[in-house]
Amino acid sequence: MRLQILDKIYKMGHAFFQDSTFAHMKRIEVVAGIICTGSPEGPDVRYFATQRGYGDYKDFWEFPGGKMEPGETPQQALARELREELAIDVNVGRFLCTVEHDYPAFHLTMHCYFCAIAGGKAPELLEHEAARWLSPAELHSVNWLPADIKVVEALEK
Repeated sequence: MRLQILDKIYKMGHAFFQDSTFAHMKRIEVVAGIICTGSPEGPDVRYFATQRGYGDYKDFWEFPGGKMEPGETPQQALARELREELAIDVNVGRFLCTVEHDYPAFHLTMHCYFCAIAGGKAPELLEHEAARWLSPAELHSVNWLPADIKVVEALEK
């Protein structure tokens, strides 16, 4: 009897997700660079945040990055995106977290990696309207995109 009830619950849940908008939601997989000065655990660490200059979330802040192309590893995609958006080369470091977030129009999967700028060139804003280097104490001083709030929380752990 108990197995029959569990089977019914499973089938109802499966049918719900097949028919729901969640199952049909567009999925986007992206990478984000947690560009920092020094060691991420160091006392003088600063994190590079950028302000979006376009779209539904204009003026919100994010860790820079972008969509992965077919055949790219997350690290390759991140290096390419940061070159395109900020005209910098980076050394992609260790993995921080993967964020799963549902926006109204799509489901976002965002893989986040620590990065260091290679060659000492300062970032150039090619797609963003502003940027700031934030200390850990300043991380809550900007209006983050909802998915990036989860990255800030991972940094604070």
